[in-house]
Amino acid sequence: MVKVGMPVPLALLMTMVVFAGSAQLAVLPLLVSGAPLPIVWVTALLVNLRFVIFAAAMRTYFSQLTWKQRLFAGYLNGDVGFALFLLRYAGVRERGTTFQWGYFFGIATVNWVSWQAASVAGILLGGLAPTEWGLELAAVLALVAVVVPMLSRVPVLLGVVVTAVLSVVTIHIPLKLGLLISVLAGVLVAVVAERSHVSEPVDLEQPA
Repeated sequence: MVKVGMPVPLALLMTMVVFAGSAQLAVLPLLVSGAPLPIVWVTALLVNLRFVIFAAAMRTYFSQLTWKQRLFAGYLNGDVGFALFLLRYAGVRERGTTFQWGYFFGIATVNWVSWQAASVAGILLGGLAPTEWGLELAAVLALVAVVVPMLSRVPVLLGVVVTAVLSVVTIHIPLKLGLLISVLAGVLVAVVAERSHVSEPVDLEQPA
């Protein structure tokens, strides 16, 4: 954020308010290129649509909490926390227990603190790292590490493939609109595949 010209105070505010690395990476090129704010907002919305799905999947666990507590849980919710929570409690019959809430908020809080600490350190100290270290690649690798474990079903895999291919094909479209087009197309393909019941598990460990 700082390297593209964003003031440090604004970068710090962004990392606190926009608690989503994928959204930050998606909108930064748009902000740098001077894209209209509605395009920036729509891009961030599309990138974060998965959190709507996360919230719907976890609704029955948190419906007994107050709206303020649910709103706070929505802010803290993330990819890793969601995956770990459902891995532990997806098959339980009793939902909305204090143990489940404690597990979620414990994971989410640790995730938030570690994220913000690393992000603030990067904003304040990232400029000191030599450019030849290629730290820009670290952001891409971090996102890959989050995305790959989610490729367990065909609709998700199709959505990712379509988004990746289109993002390369449309890279020269002005105002970085190719990113918006790619994300939208990937989401549509995944939704169509889901409705077509193309949801068989994908075994990533099988040899080609």
